[in-house]
Amino acid sequence: MTTKDLLRLAKRDASRAALSLHESASRARAEIALDVRAVRERDPAAKSAAEALLLYPGVHAIWAHRASHALYKRGHFMSARAISQAARFFTGIEIHPGAKIGHGLFIDHGGAVVIGETAEIGDNCTLYQCVTLGGTGKECGKRHPTLGDGVMVGAGAKVLGGIKIGDGAKIAAGAVVLRDVPENSTAVGIPARTVKTDGVRVDKLDHVHIPDPIESRLRAIEERLDALDKQ
Repeated sequence: MTTKDLLRLAKRDASRAALSLHESASRARAEIALDVRAVRERDPAAKSAAEALLLYPGVHAIWAHRASHALYKRGHFMSARAISQAARFFTGIEIHPGAKIGHGLFIDHGGAVVIGETAEIGDNCTLYQCVTLGGTGKECGKRHPTLGDGVMVGAGAKVLGGIKIGDGAKIAAGAVVLRDVPENSTAVGIPARTVKTDGVRVDKLDHVHIPDPIESRLRAIEERLDALDKQ
């Protein structure tokens, strides 16, 4: 191979490397833009894009996770875990490097949020403080939950085991979810029960107007007793 050929190959490789770097930078900018948009759209306290970029621990934890997840996929488990633990120290949010996270995740406040190794989170999901996506301690393999797109998990909720939470589902604050939740449903209570929203769309960020399955059942029994009394 001549010197000219070597120079041609070197030039081609340099061009490919530059193109790859440009594409990676473009993807990173797009991801950051989505992160900022998620904060601005779902947190009325966010006053500017600069505030979301610089002062939101949930955003920083997600950025750290992207770096640790990339290392994890390449088999650099120690380095990946080191990044995730450093992010935990600075943000209070622990995301295992193996977790798979989609676009537009918003972690509000973020303190004490835990996301396990085999957890999977779809696009445009929202997690509040003290949420756990964990295991029950008994499973092997896929032992953490899978969240569909647009899922909201309220403050203090625990979603445990290799279960599936359907698209658009809502987990009420303080709920302990141990079974699958269908899409566009709401899970309430300990252990959580799945209820529908009577065909009426509820604001995904509303933690107050969530149906209580026990109250609904008691009301149905009361109405039935009234009907029997009238008969």
